[in-house]
Amino acid sequence: MRDLKLPNQRHPEKAHRSDNAQPKKPDWIRVKAPGGEGYNQTRRIMREHKLVTVCEEAGCPNAGECWNQGHATMMIMGEICTRGCTFCNVATGRPDALDVFEPGRVADAVQKLGLNHVVITSVDRDDLEDGGAEHFAQTIRAVRHRSPGTTIEILTPDFLKCDPSVLDIVLAAKPDVFNHNLETVPGLYPSVRPGARYFHSLRLLQRVKERDPSIFTKSGIMVGLGEERAQVLQVMDDMRAADVDFLTIGQYLQPTPKHHAVRRFVTPEEFAGYEKSAWGKGFLMVSATPLTRSSYHAGDDFARLRAAREARLGA
Repeated sequence: MRDLKLPNQRHPEKAHRSDNAQPKKPDWIRVKAPGGEGYNQTRRIMREHKLVTVCEEAGCPNAGECWNQGHATMMIMGEICTRGCTFCNVATGRPDALDVFEPGRVADAVQKLGLNHVVITSVDRDDLEDGGAEHFAQTIRAVRHRSPGTTIEILTPDFLKCDPSVLDIVLAAKPDVFNHNLETVPGLYPSVRPGARYFHSLRLLQRVKERDPSIFTKSGIMVGLGEERAQVLQVMDDMRAADVDFLTIGQYLQPTPKHHAVRRFVTPEEFAGYEKSAWGKGFLMVSATPLTRSSYHAGDDFARLRAAREARLGA
């Protein structure tokens, strides 16, 4: 049995890599250690329902804050990913079979947490013919049944090895937000996201809008991986050409010495510059700070996103 707490077993594909130094974090990156009554209650509900969260698996720096407010991003289809992205701390390997009862457990947890907005993500499942599309759809429907007033945001894999029609399975379940992260600039894909294809991911987001314009689309990138400012601005242009509504930009943080190195810490002033540029390019919603992550403050941001669309349509 693998012990996913051991780095060499959690990331066997990275074991041969030489270590990258982990630089000291600047003051603007530091966060408080997780704790508090809300945090413990959220943790208890996750454990009782045997649910995996990306907050824990990816080592999100905001987990303490979000969990204390009862917000946790559910990660469905197991805790083992079939990809080996060099930035990601989710375990890599051969996943277990899908748990047919998982959608119901997610729905029950959402109801018990009293969530107004939930984010549901997953590992990549290249071992499945549909990439897990039907499992996503079942989870969305289960949450809708138990908590009809809850808005649902999904953060999906790229479905790269699937028939293009699997996207329609997910969209038929009518998520409120379809998020798929581009993660970085195209020039860094071979070293950061080697199992993915930049223009395939971009086209996936565009196809969502083509099939159902009522669904909000969202995507995010990390900075500090070695990209140039001009490359980030080009990604923004590419996203707007694909009609992406919501952009997130956050600082890359290196999980272990075996992961991709942090090339630099981008300053808060640079993030503010990226945010200003993104608003100018026409995004409905932008979040660009060092600690921004895909699901950070997702509920509040969704309310702003919806209001921004209504204002634009009413203009």
